Amino acid sequence: MSPYRLIGALDGASPLILASPHSGSHLPTEFLAGSRLAAPQLRRMEDAHVGALLAPCTALGIPLIEATHSRAVIDLNRAEDELDPGMFAGRVVASPRLTERVRRGYGLFPRVAAPNQPIHSTRLPAALAEERLSLLHRPWHAALAGGLAAARNTHGFAVLLDIHSMPPLEGVSPPQVVLGDLHGRSAAPVLVDWLEQAFIAEGLKVERNSPYAGGHTTERHGRPVESLHCVQIELDRTLYMDMGSLVPNAGFEALAAMVRRIVERLSVALPLPGFDSRLPLAAE
Repeated sequence: MSPYRLIGALDGASPLILASPHSGSHLPTEFLAGSRLAAPQLRRMEDAHVGALLAPCTALGIPLIEATHSRAVIDLNRAEDELDPGMFAGRVVASPRLTERVRRGYGLFPRVAAPNQPIHSTRLPAALAEERLSLLHRPWHAALAGGLAAARNTHGFAVLLDIHSMPPLEGVSPPQVVLGDLHGRSAAPVLVDWLEQAFIAEGLKVERNSPYAGGHTTERHGRPVESLHCVQIELDRTLYMDMGSLVPNAGFEALAAMVRRIVERLSVALPLPGFDSRLPLAAE
């Protein structure tokens, strides 16, 4: 099976690319055979239906790349060295990077589907990790990099919107949309400002970089000083889906139409005033 589904072409015709790395649902038979958890439990890790939410945008000529495999198999929003070596029988990488995400069990190869829900019944062969990297992770990021390079070559800049969904956040009147740009490092501020105001104008509450500032995709592909801009967008799942059944709810069509309006407006507005590759990186 291909590592991704592509609607449209990553040929640079559009300066804007949409990506959904966590909405894939394919769970290989051999993966399920070695899992402590059944498919319905594993599916809860996914950003279910995000690809379908974004599909109407492709009618605008904007390409959409969506992962095919479940996030339980491999997390495309993690770096190759962002893994727990204790999960494997044999050495996987020379210097594994034990980030906070890995420690919580959500590394490149997730250890848990949720707190206290371990996925694997035994340690995994190290060769399996390399196989998944070669067949799934590297082709995905190569496609993104190639598409962004083609867009920049054509338009002088490129924009990647990395779309995710999130469980509803806690608190009084919590945000329904979280925009992550690594605190100013993965995209020009004018782009994030524009997106924030666009979602607010649609009646949604927006937060920036809290609690999600971005992941490997923004770290790897967002380089505004090189005219490559990447913003991670998290959408509250309750806006479009029943959290118990994972079935789209009555809000699905309205949210899909809203996202299409915002993407269409952005595609017309680009390049934004102040969209300058000479912008300095924001301080960490």
